[in-house]
Amino acid sequence: MKTFHKVLAIAGMSVILLGGCASTNPYPDTRSSNPYPDNQYGNAPRYSSAYGVVDSINTVRTDSNGSPIGIGTVIGGVVGGVLGNQVGGGRGRTAATAAGAVGGAIVGHQIEKNRNAANSDAFQIRVRLDNGAYETFTQNDIGDMRVGDRVRIDNNHVTRY
Repeated sequence: MKTFHKVLAIAGMSVILLGGCASTNPYPDTRSSNPYPDNQYGNAPRYSSAYGVVDSINTVRTDSNGSPIGIGTVIGGVVGGVLGNQVGGGRGRTAATAAGAVGGAIVGHQIEKNRNAANSDAFQIRVRLDNGAYETFTQNDIGDMRVGDRVRIDNNHVTRY
């Protein structure tokens, strides 16, 4: 009977930890509220150069919640489970192990989110191309680029021209 409870606790922890892998987002890689791309090629990578003028630059916060289970969550769950296993005996030890693993995973996930929060800002650059069309690009660095600057787009990366 003791082995049955351990297997049940491990199976329950596996379901809890892996349950975060499920995604409810019908548009898995949209960075804005507009699910339709600004260019005619959709989300396909561009391998040509284009030129235009910067229409607007906005700071956006990238969503780091896209991958709910990261290394911090896993390490926190393992450490919490090991520490919880040191407490009590019998069924109490099993419950403490499960609670420690869940608590450790939650704490590890929060630490990882806080660590990544500093790097979660990006720039959304809207460019009016020479042909009159508009395209929006998201990148981490804009250098000294400003609204009204002439720019070149190479492989979905905007640089001052």
